[in-house]
Amino acid sequence: MKKKLISVFLLVLFLIPTTANYAEDNYYHPVKKSNEELMMDLFLTLLLPDINKAVNNYYKDYLKTNTTVYPYQIQIAKMERIGGYRRFEFLITIEVTPVVGAHISVGKDQLTFYISSGKLR
Repeated sequence: MKKKLISVFLLVLFLIPTTANYAEDNYYHPVKKSNEELMMDLFLTLLLPDINKAVNNYYKDYLKTNTTVYPYQIQIAKMERIGGYRRFEFLITIEVTPVVGAHISVGKDQLTFYISSGKLR
């Protein structure tokens, strides 16, 4: 009886399909190799020094080493224009995954920047 129970258990175990993670993120992804992707990459590259500065400022009390955020670890959660059409003031909220050393994640952080002509806060 015990052998039969173990056999049934193993059979059921192998018949249960493995569940892949089909969770979708809520972030916008432009078409690969499009002009929009190019502009988005350029924009994030320009923000990168300020992103790293803000993240390192936060983690300085918790870590003995600086963190790094790579451009491919940035997701734009929300972008909005302030003040109406063709006004050049923006709020951008991003989510980043800072790492130390050999890509050891230290968390997932959300940052919001105010951007206007020549100013980033």
